[in-house]
Amino acid sequence: MALVQEKIVPNQFITEENGVSVYLKREDLLHPEVSGNKFRKLKYNIREAISQKQHTILTFGGAYSNHIAATAAAGRLYGLKTIGVIRGEELGKDIQKTLQENLTLKFAASCGMEFDFVSRSEYREKDSEEMIQWLQKKFGSFYLVPEGGTNALAIKGCEEILKDADKNFDIVCCAVGTGGTISGIIKSSTENQKILGFPALKGDFLTSEVNKRTEKNNWKLTIDYHFGGYAKVNSELINFINKFRLQYGIALDPVYTGKMMYGIFDLIEKGHFPENTRILAVHTGGLQGISGMNQMLKKKGLPQIDV
Repeated sequence: MALVQEKIVPNQFITEENGVSVYLKREDLLHPEVSGNKFRKLKYNIREAISQKQHTILTFGGAYSNHIAATAAAGRLYGLKTIGVIRGEELGKDIQKTLQENLTLKFAASCGMEFDFVSRSEYREKDSEEMIQWLQKKFGSFYLVPEGGTNALAIKGCEEILKDADKNFDIVCCAVGTGGTISGIIKSSTENQKILGFPALKGDFLTSEVNKRTEKNNWKLTIDYHFGGYAKVNSELINFINKFRLQYGIALDPVYTGKMMYGIFDLIEKGHFPENTRILAVHTGGLQGISGMNQMLKKKGLPQIDV
């Protein structure tokens, strides 16, 4: 059983610069509510939950999490109850005010998701056996999907991102959060392809995470385009995203895909890729988070993302 019927979208040509051609795999168009890598990560997890006759899916995320929104939507599609353990206990003090100000949580609530707001210290224990037992005591039996959705079944789903027609690309690029998406892409890549990841988080710790999931060595993480860390942006990145949308008619999210495309264009300009290189960049979705980012940008007096 698939999550929904997969929409086949042809790769979109973007540009040719310095003899390097760039195409975009439009995973953001797979489904209007469960799009991009979240579609891939949830596909087999939903199937497994139903196979286990579980009626509830519990997962974790921040207040603007793409994963929380996608899980809530998937639960509604298949009649499954969803519970989101959300980082930030202060958000639960006035839930109506929170939902009024936060479109991600408002959407998840409209899909029927129940929230459990926890402190940041409690949230750090999300992977501990004690935390899981406490949640089971509180909510009863559930199918657990980790933060960001990455587990073995998620990686299996992400292996389906690359199709036979993609074998003629020299380099496949994707943004990296927890490492699940790139791990699936690496597994399904050919020996002649190079997989280039653009982490949204600061630091090089994700290299060891990806190493745990693959024995291949045809990949590399480029750690120079995180813009300060997860969900950190500046005017230069926002201006690039807005210019990209104006020029190519494609929206990019500021946390993941926007940083990846900025990095690809910058590397091309610096002559990083040999002439005649064919690059396939994977658009992993995440556009629902733009509204929350614009709220933050407005408070900081920074330019906002065009919507």
